[in-house]
Amino acid sequence: MRKVIVTEFLTLDGVYEDSIPWHRDYSPDDGQFKQDELFESDALLLGRVTYEGFAAYWPTATGAFGDRMNSLPKYVATTTLSSLAWNATPLVGDVVAAVRALKQQDGGQLLVYGSGTFVQTLLRHGLVDELRLMVFPLVLGSGKRLFMGGDRLPLTLVSSRDLGAGVMLLTYGPAPASHDEQSAGPG
Repeated sequence: MRKVIVTEFLTLDGVYEDSIPWHRDYSPDDGQFKQDELFESDALLLGRVTYEGFAAYWPTATGAFGDRMNSLPKYVATTTLSSLAWNATPLVGDVVAAVRALKQQDGGQLLVYGSGTFVQTLLRHGLVDELRLMVFPLVLGSGKRLFMGGDRLPLTLVSSRDLGAGVMLLTYGPAPASHDEQSAGPG
């Protein structure tokens, strides 16, 4: 079974929105981490907004990272785009069912960059196998937050790493089911 790996840039107060302006002031040592996660993946899962931003930039990128980004198949959660470029396919119909079907296929990891709204859906439905948060030492006070809406999401810290410049890489996996959840059985 394929794993869904989510990677996000976040502020201390959980804002993921429009990270380019606020993360420019930091220079973490994340190059090898970002390259490793891309090259360990078989495909990208993207929300529509992230797809559109990436499709405007990456097709002209060169070098090993750019070549890899461009060659990977992309699956896009969208209800508004029917025709996609840049080696991309829309996830048709129920996005949760479509991701479950992708996870059942043979192959390597499915990597999700950004795509906050899509990620919230994946988290809510238990489809994320690993959540990698690059937490920047900044509080914005406003903006779209990754964790909102009152959903409870128990996680287990798998690893943590100081990337420098005050940026921490926190990697989480799903928490094991509690004894109460196991004994309750399906509802």
